[in-house]
Amino acid sequence: MKTSIITGDIIKSRHQTDTELWLSTLKEALSYLNTNPQYWDIYRGDSFQIELKDVFSGFIAAVYIKACIKTIHGLDVRLAIGIGDKSYKGDSVSESTGAAFIYSGETLETLKKDKQNLRIKTNNSQIDKELNLYFSLALIAMDRWTVNSAEIVKLTIEKPNALQSELGEIIGINQNAISTRQKRAYLDQILELDSLYQEKIATLV
Repeated sequence: MKTSIITGDIIKSRHQTDTELWLSTLKEALSYLNTNPQYWDIYRGDSFQIELKDVFSGFIAAVYIKACIKTIHGLDVRLAIGIGDKSYKGDSVSESTGAAFIYSGETLETLKKDKQNLRIKTNNSQIDKELNLYFSLALIAMDRWTVNSAEIVKLTIEKPNALQSELGEIIGINQNAISTRQKRAYLDQILELDSLYQEKIATLV
């Protein structure tokens, strides 16, 4: 059975005086993506791992985690997606093993060295090459998200069927401002990339 694992760590967490702020934000993000706490874990202070509900949601889950963390000024996150088999299910995600876990963990180490913030590894090097090129292009926008951009990306993912006017009511701005923020975040292009990501992953499973 193939599964999708994201391993990540918070960038510049030690520069943030209010640890509880980003820690609670991270916990909320992970529990939104998988309500069962058995499937996610925060360790070594600012590192974490989550097993997603399905293999197709890796990219949009990574976008969501990044958006949540970037709602806090000055913070960002490194994220490594691993897709592969799960050979052993432990009592928690950190005790489970398999190719997906190895791919994700190893890829996070390469991200640190290369100063890149998002990458995927599967058992198909051609798909990895294509998706990682798209990710590096998407990061040109995503790494530059402001707090406002991150907030609107987070909200749009949480409420995919809401109208812009409804999103505006939630955060107290008008529809035009919502539209402007979504454009600045390159949200349409990111959602298109998510559709492409799912098509590519479908060829693996």
